[in-house]
Amino acid sequence: MRDGGPRWTLTVPTGGDTLRQERLTRDLHDTLQTTDGLVVGFHDAGGPAEPGRKGTGVGEVALWATTAAAVARPASQVLITLIKEWCAKERHRKVVVTVGDDSLEITGRPDAVQERMVREFQDRVAGGDAPEPNDDAA
Repeated sequence: MRDGGPRWTLTVPTGGDTLRQERLTRDLHDTLQTTDGLVVGFHDAGGPAEPGRKGTGVGEVALWATTAAAVARPASQVLITLIKEWCAKERHRKVVVTVGDDSLEITGRPDAVQERMVREFQDRVAGGDAPEPNDDAA
């Protein structure tokens, strides 16, 4: 099911509360699966996420998400926006987004630094092929 862009791993950290983590992860799954262009599923908690990678950990629940199209940048923006909106429902919500060896934590109360980190993360994930904004235009 990896027709399009990279495979993302989404983990909802809850400080060891596995029941809360499962409930929140299922809620995030339900939110994301209704979006056209995204394919979302549950990682096998007992096995590794991908060959050569560590698993999510015993008792942890995690999601994987990928796009149904080859255009990574717009789909990544949609995915990040949906995660940010989901986290904003409760200020203590967090989602750790991992693509390859790169990861980012999105919280329910983002500040300017986190917003900058999100933009940089998206640029890295998209391969930096997005046009640079023209700040010199008057």
